Amino acid sequence: MAESIDWDPVRELARRVEAGEALSLTAEVRALLLRSAREVGIPEEDAHAAVAGVATATALLHETRRRIRDGSQRLMRALTGARRLRDAGDAAGARALLEDVLAVEQVPLYREQAELALEDLE
Repeated sequence: MAESIDWDPVRELARRVEAGEALSLTAEVRALLLRSAREVGIPEEDAHAAVAGVATATALLHETRRRIRDGSQRLMRALTGARRLRDAGDAAGARALLEDVLAVEQVPLYREQAELALEDLE
């Protein structure tokens, strides 16, 4: 991915909303949600529709945060498992773990990392 990704602001916003703070749809928050949605593989038209209202923007925020968290955990488990299998001589098993991630992962950054790890096995 060519651009730098910083998900700390969306994580912080999600934390505050989950703690009970109301989401305020400022221009800055809309821009953050649209940028983050694109970075986690949410279609642009869906994201634009979501930022039209507080309820849908809040749902978009939660989905964005979920994709960041779940994708990261899934990728780290797969990378760790693939490394362990590769080191034990089971390249096919390592490859299968990474292919399983690619079969379900929606976040382009995590997909790219899994693809690079898969290439490293060859």
